[in-house]
Order: sequence, then structure tokens, then C-alpha cells
Amino acid sequence: MENKGRVDFCTACRKETNFTLQKRNINKRIKDKEYTFYITVAICDECGEEMSISGLIDRNIQEVDTQYRDYENIVSIDDIERLMKIYKIGKAPLSLALGFGEVTITRYLSGQIPSKEYSVIMKKALSSPAFMKQKLNENKDKLSPAAYNKAWNAATQLEMLFSVSNKMLRVISYVFEKLEEVTPLMLQKLLYFIQGESYALNGKPMFSENCQAWVHGPVYPEVYDLFRDFKYNPIDDARFAILEGTEDELSHEERMVVDLVVNTFGEYSGKMLERITHEEEPWKLARKGYADYIPSNEPILMESIGAYYVKKNVEYDFSAEKGIKKYIKDILY
Repeated sequence: MENKGRVDFCTACRKETNFTLQKRNINKRIKDKEYTFYITVAICDECGEEMSISGLIDRNIQEVDTQYRDYENIVSIDDIERLMKIYKIGKAPLSLALGFGEVTITRYLSGQIPSKEYSVIMKKALSSPAFMKQKLNENKDKLSPAAYNKAWNAATQLEMLFSVSNKMLRVISYVFEKLEEVTPLMLQKLLYFIQGESYALNGKPMFSENCQAWVHGPVYPEVYDLFRDFKYNPIDDARFAILEGTEDELSHEERMVVDLVVNTFGEYSGKMLERITHEEEPWKLARKGYADYIPSNEPILMESIGAYYVKKNVEYDFSAEKGIKKYIKDILY
């Protein structure tokens, strides 16, 4: 039970009474199929009868709609809105690009339930920019050149996300979720520290990508290519909307690693994080023989990162923020 202390008129008691919101099961038959839905009801605290509360009918309609879509694996309104966002396309152009009637998406956004056939098309477009490009080409003659080019370029940019492993994508997405502002330089260093912290606490790398010893510290080249257009500015990337509402593949242990890094190293600017990496053995070993400002793409071996952070974990205890913060201060000051 929840929301005790609310007041409304009870028709059974014939007066204003407190009520409590509860969940109740109802059975409904839709297209010759039985469904059980969980709806919200208001129960009078005095007589125990169900009360009619303003706004509750709309809430229950939304709850039933959401549960029915889940039962039948039908695309949600939120998913359709994400489709428009990530491909930078309006309602009518999206309808035409997917091979639907021009007002189909508008009707779906107003609450009409899509057919399973159309739902599958929209879900596939949401998860696969390559499929979206296929549909754009199939229906190019129905779209204006501006709408086609904008959606095509968005799909091309989206494909770049999949140039890195799914684990790397999930880690980056989680970092964006935890921090308000992240520049490309800051992100590169946080990913390096996350890899080291993962070795220290879990005895294995977080992701499969190798980083390189660039002049300004460790860099994951594929990630650099993803965000190079942001230069020194905070990353604000609509492409990551494609991951919203999908299954999160980070385990509790992996999230703890990211949390520890974000709550400690994440308090510093990208330039300060760069200074820290310049004092660490993995970057120094990979840069051996290079003058300060001579470019290099020498790999920083995972074994080197692992050995260094396992050793420092024994000295500082990286399982606690206190230990990591002491390590950072010792490095910087």
C-alpha cells in the first residue's frame, strides 16, 4: 500500500475521507485472449470501499496500455519518440521512411496500438542503423532530399557507436549517466582508470579494447573517433538514446568499479587526469624513447595496466573511495 493521508469524497461514507492507493489485479479479454493487468485503485480508509478519484482512470489506461505492449512485445510510445530523436526525423517522414502511411506514426503517438508487423519494423529500426538505412533507401522517393539526408547522416553516425564493444558502450553510457559534464579528454582518462580499477578489484579487464600511449595520456582510438567532433567541449550525444530502455549488461561488480572511478577521478578535470596518467608506469613504459611532444600510437599493454593497478591496490585499497583519493593526492601533490 502507498500514499496514505490523501483525501477525497467517498460516495459510500457520503463525506470527505482519507484513502489509500493499492494495486489490484483485473482480468481482461482482448481479441479472444485473456490478460491479467495490475491497476491502481483508491480504497476508503474508513469503509474499505473503492473510491472514484480524479485522474485515476487515465492512470489505469496508461498502466494497461504499457502492460499490454509488454505482454505482446509491441513497441512503446517512448520507443517511437526515441526513433525520431536518434534519426533526427519527424513523424510524417518517419512513417514514409518505414513504408507506412503518412499519418501512421502520428496515430501511434496518440495512443493507437501498432500491429505486430509494424512494431517489429520499428523495433528493428531502433536497434539497427543498418536496417534503418535499408528502409531509407527503399523509400527514398517518398522523402524530401533534406529529410532523407538528415536521417541517413544520423544513421551513419549511429553506426559508429558499434565500432566499439557493447561493454565499452555500456560503460560510456553509465559514465554519462553519473556525470553532468564529460569532455572527450576526461572520458578517455576515466575509461583507462576504469580498466585499471577492474583489474584491481575483479582481476580482469572491463572491456576488450586496447588503449594507446598518446602525447596527452592513454587514448582508446575507437572512442576518440566517436567523439572527436566535440573537441574540448562537454559531450552531448543524442546517439546514446538508442541504449535507453534496453537491458543493461553491466553487473553489480562492474557498476561498483565505475562508481568508484566516477566518484574519485571524476572530480578532476581532463587535464588533471592527464597529469595523473603521466605519472603512472603503464603510460611511461609505452612512451619510452619518445620525447614529450612526439606523437606515438604505441599500445599500453593490458598486462601492464593490470599489474600496476593490482600492485597499487595492495598499497592503497582501491575498493574504497578513501584509498583511491589518497592515491590521487599522492600522485598529484
